[in-house]
Amino acid sequence: MQNMNTNLDLATRIDLLVSLGEYMTAGGEEWDNIKFRAAQANAWFTEEHINLAIANIASQLLQRTALEQWTANYTLPKLPKLVGIVMAGNIPLVGFHDFLCGFVSGHKLALKLSSKDDVLLKHLIAKLTEWNPAVAEQVNVAERLNNCDAYIATGSNNTARYFEQYFGKYPNIIRKNRTSVAVLDGTETAEELSLLADDVYLYYGLGCRNVTQIYVPHNYDFATLLQAFNVHNKYADLNKYKNNYDYHLAIYLLNRIPYMSNESLLMVENDMPFSAVSVLHYKHYDNKEQLATQLKNNTDIQTIIGHDYIPFGDAQKPGLADYADGVDTMGFLCSL
Repeated sequence: MQNMNTNLDLATRIDLLVSLGEYMTAGGEEWDNIKFRAAQANAWFTEEHINLAIANIASQLLQRTALEQWTANYTLPKLPKLVGIVMAGNIPLVGFHDFLCGFVSGHKLALKLSSKDDVLLKHLIAKLTEWNPAVAEQVNVAERLNNCDAYIATGSNNTARYFEQYFGKYPNIIRKNRTSVAVLDGTETAEELSLLADDVYLYYGLGCRNVTQIYVPHNYDFATLLQAFNVHNKYADLNKYKNNYDYHLAIYLLNRIPYMSNESLLMVENDMPFSAVSVLHYKHYDNKEQLATQLKNNTDIQTIIGHDYIPFGDAQKPGLADYADGVDTMGFLCSL
């Protein structure tokens, strides 16, 4: 994999990414130690979820044919700019897609990693540099992102205000809080409901693609749903998750708020799509077509799961063209 060229052409960048996917899934003592360090640094990052994120990235984002077909849709810039990328850290390698877009586009990258997720990607960049030293001229991890030509920043609604203040005068993509919902019609199979449990529980519900609210018809049978969700009752074994569950259960009891539970998840009726860790909101709907229009126009919604939407179980498997917030990151980078 050694290549001493100082310029990385598109074919070389794709070769490196394909090799990275193979490295990530092959295992080995070095990579296993890095994953262990990442789990030690963040209690929310369990071995199961780190491996899940790696498997999804390798299968959805780092396959040669998919990369070649995806990049064929864009005219890559001839003059590279310096792009600063501020990454979130809510789930393992959540910023990988932004890095991938920047790397493939050929721009020089300055990456500000989240302190919650600064082990995995830093190692992967070092591995790319080991294979081809020219990567070091294109990609750098930095504490401060000064004098960049453009910015991509992901954070909370609160941090987005600061991003606007600092980066607003430059070309930018600034992302705020988003979450995902599911629309059920009552005809879902047991297998589909079990897959929906993945959409709700994986990464402890901390991802913007996690389902935090479901829409159901009136007279919906919640017992079947809660039974299907028992597949992930082990999540209550994590102290940080169980503390959230106990806290919100106490709040509902003290305030006499009706709730349902399967001992690992609390379900309450609430109009808000955002819910706390260990809580799933639900809301009844009357007209499915009207609901579809409402959800389409709701800027808080990242992804919709259901029979007429993304399949159950696929919330956390975005492809190369499944851009966060519906903003074409590659299109933005190619326009600079």
